Amino acid sequence: MPRWTVHLEGGPRRVNHAAVAVGHRVFSFGGYCSGEDYETLRKIDVHVFNAVSLRWRKLHPASCSLSMVPYMRYGHTAVLIDDVIYIWGGRNDTDGACNKLYTFHTGTEQWATPLVSGQIPGARDGHSACVLERTMYIFGGYEQQVRPVHYVLFCAMKRLYIHHKPIIYSFDILTSNPNKCTVSTHMARELQAKCLTALGTELGRWQRVDVQGKGPCARRRQCCCIVGDKILLFGGTSPSQDQDLQDEFYLMDHSDLYILDFSPSLKTLCKLAVLHYHLDQSCLPHDIRWELSAMTTNSNISRPLLSSHG
Repeated sequence: MPRWTVHLEGGPRRVNHAAVAVGHRVFSFGGYCSGEDYETLRKIDVHVFNAVSLRWRKLHPASCSLSMVPYMRYGHTAVLIDDVIYIWGGRNDTDGACNKLYTFHTGTEQWATPLVSGQIPGARDGHSACVLERTMYIFGGYEQQVRPVHYVLFCAMKRLYIHHKPIIYSFDILTSNPNKCTVSTHMARELQAKCLTALGTELGRWQRVDVQGKGPCARRRQCCCIVGDKILLFGGTSPSQDQDLQDEFYLMDHSDLYILDFSPSLKTLCKLAVLHYHLDQSCLPHDIRWELSAMTTNSNISRPLLSSHG
């Protein structure tokens, strides 16, 4: 049975970021963080999560010129082909959206701007992208100069779909209170994030999946990546849980990371029991104690917590 096995704080506080898993590493590019400067042109930041040590690190800014590196942005996409990540789209608050293609080599950690031709799509953010047979496909998004052929705007996304083996999993991340009749494209306070739905693509059958452990709170605009038999979910934004705030649109950006293990081993279950029951670890092998420490030690690269309206 799938189980949430790890919950760590202190990672990059990001909303509308883009991420790709490469082996045991997850590369996260840019995104929005309340209180940060998105008017000044600066190079996009890159954070890397190691799924073995369970630690985040921030890459040093690229040494090449700004024209060779995406400016700091949100609402962009990232896809992987071989060892190269393709970054496209996104926007900042001054220059707006972008339609320039950038590549990031995961081995050398170098940026490039490949030459492109043909019918280049208009600049946009909030689109989606995927790869099929070494071709990147983009769809939808918000384009400043709207053209009917390209313009598709989804106002409310109810589910996040993750393809894992022959099954598509759907996280019911934002579920409005069924007793309320009003409909809003914003998040309501009555949200649930405990539901995991799976579509078996061979039989075309949906079913609810029971998940054990404490999972993430309700949120939107987070990232999910698959590493082995695990889904890593991090970032996103939610209505503030502060009881003193009455504004339902007062949002909090997250710096947390959760791991959903679809095939937790006996070793993993034993480690969870040690942590849950606060058992003595002094007699355990050094590598086990190191793993227990990694599962419970937060990262320390987060910006101070700030909330935002909207």
